[in-house]
Amino acid sequence: MSSSVPVAPPGAPLLPGGDALARYARQLALPGIGLEGQAKLARARVLLVGAGGLGSPAALYLAAAGVGHLTIVDPDAVELSNLHRQVLHTTARVGVPKVESARATLGALNPHVAVEARPVAIDAANAREHVRGHDLVLDGSDNFPTRYAVSDACVLEGVPYVYGSVQRFDGQLSFFGTADGPCYRCLFREPPPPGAIPTCAEAGVFGVMPGLVGVLQAAEAIKWLVGAGEVLAGRLLLVDLLRMQFRTIAVRRDPDCPSCGTRTITAPVSYDAVACAPPPTTTDTDTPMLAESTPTEVRDLLAREGDRVVLLDVREPHEHAIARIEGATLVPLRTVPSRAAELPRDRTIVVYCHHGMRSRMAGEFLVDQGFADVVNLAGGIDAWSAEVDPSVPRY
Repeated sequence: MSSSVPVAPPGAPLLPGGDALARYARQLALPGIGLEGQAKLARARVLLVGAGGLGSPAALYLAAAGVGHLTIVDPDAVELSNLHRQVLHTTARVGVPKVESARATLGALNPHVAVEARPVAIDAANAREHVRGHDLVLDGSDNFPTRYAVSDACVLEGVPYVYGSVQRFDGQLSFFGTADGPCYRCLFREPPPPGAIPTCAEAGVFGVMPGLVGVLQAAEAIKWLVGAGEVLAGRLLLVDLLRMQFRTIAVRRDPDCPSCGTRTITAPVSYDAVACAPPPTTTDTDTPMLAESTPTEVRDLLAREGDRVVLLDVREPHEHAIARIEGATLVPLRTVPSRAAELPRDRTIVVYCHHGMRSRMAGEFLVDQGFADVVNLAGGIDAWSAEVDPSVPRY
């Protein structure tokens, strides 16, 4: 396996920093790294997409290993709910942009690493600009629009990338974009339908799960940069921490892939409108439409109608335990079909979830089943907390 990191010109110093030999002594002793491999790391430019659960451990180990230039792209600020898994950040930095928090942590760990902070979101419009000029991309994104934009941009720019994803107790890892290997679209041609897969906030995530996958991403990156061992090109690693099982499945390059195969994708594809918007309601005039109300409208409805309104919480039990609207009945989305008969048909049913997507799906199902008065709470309990009742915890 060969890396894409250029060889130093004649006479150039192999390692930066007067303490390099001591700092990297245990790494320099490894077969396949040595002084030349360490010099490749020092000259490498790696783009980290996200400074969250995956990006945190990956960035720490890339900086510790001596990767010379890390570009970190993330539009978010540190939140308290991040800290059980996003180990780049601290309690004192809640509210600070994640890229600035990351730069402070990594600078303290290894002052010889240049950290470039980009506090913006990567999307289809700017993905190629961010990817360009890097030797490798480490994708720690947590949403499908970003993931597909990064994949398309890496193929178009000819830059390999390390993919990782986590949810609950499970994780995935692969290495995409090698000369003969597959890309992300070879594995997942299109994003799933809106609302089909819950976010980490909705489904939960075991804190060490992104830690493990992020460290494995860093390992893949370092191996590629120095040219040691074999990376996961053509293989998808599946991790199940509850059972402590690791297995790999083969992933072949698809000659019909519109990105790396037929090359019909000539610019990153935007899925923002598809993958982030709530599922569209039907426009068939013979089919009842699901009504949608703002938090203040629901508050006024409850005040006006009282017991004639049923609040239906379709989140998971652990979410209901964190935050709830007083008087709500918990019926998780997956159980709505089997429990619909328990719901009254002569009262107004207001359905809510975390952000309004799962509740829309539940509400449309109830309308299809003949419930005449169903309302979706726009923005979910998060919007309710922000606009009506700040005593309800946000998560």
